[in-house]
Amino acid sequence: MVWVLVLAAVAWAMLAAFGAPVRLRLAMLGLLYVAVLAGLLVSPRGIGAALGGSLGEWLVLGGLAAAAWAYARGLRVLKRRARPAETAASAGPFSKTELARYARHIILREIGGPGQKRLKQARVLVIGAGGLGAPALQYLAAAGVGTVGVIDDDVVDNSNLQRQVIHKDAAIGTPKVFSAEAEMAAQNPAVTVRPYNRRLTEENAEALFADYDLILDGADNFETRYLANAVAARVEKPLISGALSQWEGQISLFDPAGGTPCYQCVFPQAPAPGLAPSCAEAGVLGPLPGVIGAMMAVEAIKHIAGAGQTLKGRMLIYDALHAETRIIRLAKRADCPVCGGASAL
Repeated sequence: MVWVLVLAAVAWAMLAAFGAPVRLRLAMLGLLYVAVLAGLLVSPRGIGAALGGSLGEWLVLGGLAAAAWAYARGLRVLKRRARPAETAASAGPFSKTELARYARHIILREIGGPGQKRLKQARVLVIGAGGLGAPALQYLAAAGVGTVGVIDDDVVDNSNLQRQVIHKDAAIGTPKVFSAEAEMAAQNPAVTVRPYNRRLTEENAEALFADYDLILDGADNFETRYLANAVAARVEKPLISGALSQWEGQISLFDPAGGTPCYQCVFPQAPAPGLAPSCAEAGVLGPLPGVIGAMMAVEAIKHIAGAGQTLKGRMLIYDALHAETRIIRLAKRADCPVCGGASAL
């Protein structure tokens, strides 16, 4: 038996030296094995004495060789099946860290992998890094929105820290956009943060909005709200707007290009001075901006991922003092100077 195995090894090596493919060499071994078995069947004693080993021993040897070949073949098949998945994962949009971080989103049927991918590819601009912007920015970064811009010309003040939780005591005196940028980068390094340490104006708003997919308005004054609405409508960008007053907050998604009213359809003009005092003048419950700001982030994520029903054409009003929430439907206004909508929702 031994000399037959030696002969097979020599033949294998010679064929390999001449560049014969593995399949051909295996076929050679198979033919040799079949010849040995045929010889043993024809002349068990004579061939068995010459080759060494009985028919049973050669059959056992053949069975072991076949098992080894089947095992190796199975491993190759499994590797081939696994390799495309590994390649797809490595070439995909998420790192292993991101997949683990966003797992709770990905397993949500309404978001899933495609929705999370849209979040990563999205560009969202937040106006204001104050009470509403602070929680919205934090949750957008945590959710994996790929690019988040924030525009604000204010600096962190000690009085902000009662509600603007993205800022810390050590950041007092620092421009809010840079304080927010540092906290967002610390929370999620995979997100790109673009800070704009300036006031939103008619001169810079249109070019700025054009670079984003969605605008979140967390401004604390009517001048900026009306400006953001007019420019967002002009460049056909959806606008999520939030507002606060003492114990009450409101939020809506305005998208005239999508057939819904704009902010000025609902509020044709700013209230007279003194009728809508600022938070500094009237006060505001500390957690209230967190509630409304987080809702703004929720609406942004739903809009980007295409999940559920957003607040397009509707306004949610939250009364924290009496623990009441209500939703009212909004209608376009035919004489609106911004969108001129004539149809009611």
